[in-house]
Amino acid sequence: MSAIEAQGIDHVVLRVSDVDRSIAFYSEVLGCPVERRIDELGLVQLRAGESLIDLVDIASPLGRAGGGEVEAAGHNLDHFAISLLDFDEDAIRKHLAQFGVAAGETGTRYGAGGFGPSIYLEDPDGNTVELKGPPGCDAEQGLRSEG
Repeated sequence: MSAIEAQGIDHVVLRVSDVDRSIAFYSEVLGCPVERRIDELGLVQLRAGESLIDLVDIASPLGRAGGGEVEAAGHNLDHFAISLLDFDEDAIRKHLAQFGVAAGETGTRYGAGGFGPSIYLEDPDGNTVELKGPPGCDAEQGLRSEG
């Protein structure tokens, strides 16, 4: 047995240029409610199932400690994936469209739970977010297959 046994992603920290815009995106568009704020640090934590998405204002003390301005060409994060309980592609696309969020093609991709459907999109700062459906889920119908 290893001294380190990964159980999943605990949290992801994103430095953002507009905290209110990012809170709206992650809470309203992706359903991640605000769990905690530490305004003196410029930190907002949102709940994503068993994980957290931390938003750090680049103008805050914590954000300035992390580096310069947020730039689309200067990413230090390729993408992160949010696990979904179900995957109804039509409903997801309609929901994203209500917020003016463009989504890429749906594909079957491998993740922590195995192969399942997913869609890539970008948050307001250009970070790529993958919405990952459960394994064995039919992307077109949002149903889990029995095989």
